[in-house]
Amino acid sequence: MKRAHIIVTGLVHGVGYRSYTKNYAKQLELKGFVRNVRDNKIEIVVEGYEKGINTFLQILRKGSWGAKVEDIEIDWENPTNEFQDFEIKS
Repeated sequence: MKRAHIIVTGLVHGVGYRSYTKNYAKQLELKGFVRNVRDNKIEIVVEGYEKGINTFLQILRKGSWGAKVEDIEIDWENPTNEFQDFEIKS
């Protein structure tokens, strides 16, 4: 198991990016959350198998329809197994 703390920068607010993220996280059986943060950024914390997280990162780079991803920062952390599902936080 792996854990990634991800910050996505760009045109990612108001374009369905959080729902897009949640849908793919669930398909890949990842757990964690996504939320908007200031300055046109999205924060994602995700736990799961390395292969699934790597696929997820490729999907995040593509972005939802209307999104324009400029940058993705990834910090790998030790998993905590604190999540039961993947959710959108406000």
